[in-house]
Amino acid sequence: MSNMGAVSTCFCGRSFVHVLRLGVQKMGYSQLHTASRCAAKNHYEVLVLGGGSGGITMSARMKWKVGAENVAVVEPHEKHYYQPMWTLVGAGAKQLATSGRPTASVIPSGVQWIKSRVTELDPDKNCIRLADDKKISYKYLIIALGLQLHYEKIKGLPEGFNYPKIGSNYSVHTVEKTWKALQDFKEGNAIFTFPNTPVKCGGAPQKIMYLSEAYLRKTGKRSKANIIFNTSLGSIFTVQKYANRLLEIIKARNIVVNYKHNLIEVRADKQEAVFENLDTPGVTEVYQYEMLHVTPPMGPPDVLMNNPVSDAAGWLDVDKETLQHKKYPNVFGIGDCTNLPTSKTAAAIAAQSAVLDKTISSVMKSQLPTKKYDGYTSCPIVTDYNRVILAEFDYNSQPLETLPIDQSKERLLMYYMKADLMPFLYWNGLLKGYWGGPAPIRKLLHLGLK
Repeated sequence: MSNMGAVSTCFCGRSFVHVLRLGVQKMGYSQLHTASRCAAKNHYEVLVLGGGSGGITMSARMKWKVGAENVAVVEPHEKHYYQPMWTLVGAGAKQLATSGRPTASVIPSGVQWIKSRVTELDPDKNCIRLADDKKISYKYLIIALGLQLHYEKIKGLPEGFNYPKIGSNYSVHTVEKTWKALQDFKEGNAIFTFPNTPVKCGGAPQKIMYLSEAYLRKTGKRSKANIIFNTSLGSIFTVQKYANRLLEIIKARNIVVNYKHNLIEVRADKQEAVFENLDTPGVTEVYQYEMLHVTPPMGPPDVLMNNPVSDAAGWLDVDKETLQHKKYPNVFGIGDCTNLPTSKTAAAIAAQSAVLDKTISSVMKSQLPTKKYDGYTSCPIVTDYNRVILAEFDYNSQPLETLPIDQSKERLLMYYMKADLMPFLYWNGLLKGYWGGPAPIRKLLHLGLK
């Protein structure tokens, strides 16, 4: 199937630089954590852990503040991926190759790339340890380590991916297997799962379901398919406005949703998936599948587990409004590794980056941070190869929509935003430190409507 949608949209992110850099209010004084540093071979004013969306974005912003030579990014991987595109890759609407670029090409010019893995954090001594046992010290630390996929927590995985009929859009190694399983579908159950853990992009597990249903419909196979969404959650979506619309779509397309069903085992040789009913622990049900899309359990990176910077569950413990660490004032967090009570999406990282930029500016000036993150996140829910519901909401699961239209409706415009504009904004705006989410646009639009 050919790629669907090829609209190119101009980018005006640079015009928002001034807005993003407005002065920070001067209120109070924040004492830095200044315990003695451990002996280090290298020291940076700002050390960024992680070269994903949050890490690259903040390294670009920090370069403007303290100079490129004073910023370093620790990241072991050679390739950087725009992972939101993998929903479309798994449905055959985009090519995997277009989602990735060399890490070297996204590291801000002049910023040091430390190509290694973090093995230890010592916030009491303001230093970290790398895989080669090298120590790096810092004045300010930004933790953007993302989260970890745990396919191994499902019995039969990841080895089950060696068999056909099974894929997962959450890994670069398995996303193309989703498309292959969809193309090879003949008849039977097409099952899509949602685990009993926090996940990144909570809408993605059902996006591929809607796209698969659309593909089977367009290829004349829909009448032979039972589309099943087995989710560990108790509802289809956290925001009621969007949930209501999605339930209408589910009913119209004859999709079966089973709540509180958690995938615990895959018998790939038999094409069987075993689910536990969370309402009656220990009670399991076996489903035969012709196609299975697995959303894996997820959790914090190993290096954060049982560390002073983390909460009891292992997530980075930051203030939900300022993104400053609750115990260590010179430590900050952004993105999926944090315990911020909002959906883990690239859109959330964009909004967080604008707030964190101001928070760090305040701390550097020994001022109390005043800019607050409201929990904004966005989830473009792809419901067809040319339709998207653009869900935007805050900490309270209340809609926080940018455009002066009902964004709960499926729209072609939103599809082009998802498929073409957002990737462009990502590579040319967010990662370069220019794009801090749609808040300035929302403000301008709402002022214009008054």
